Amino acid sequence: MPIKSYIVFPSKGKKDLLRQQLASLAGCEVIPALNKDVLILVTETFGNHEEDALMASLEKIKEIEHLSLVSGYSDHAIHDHNNK
Repeated sequence: MPIKSYIVFPSKGKKDLLRQQLASLAGCEVIPALNKDVLILVTETFGNHEEDALMASLEKIKEIEHLSLVSGYSDHAIHDHNNK
């Protein structure tokens, strides 16, 4: 179950619209920054297929100026690491 967090930089003047678009996507939680014109996006998917579909949806949103991965977690990565 990948859980990732991103800083999302909206196109100029599009923060509220982008917030609504991101919040409408399954597995997404959006937190607007109080002091900057950015959004925090937290995603949770249940496998690679869902992760790929979510990324494809994000790539289609033209109001995203820049998307920067901040942190990621996956049960599989932890499990694989512990079994070495």
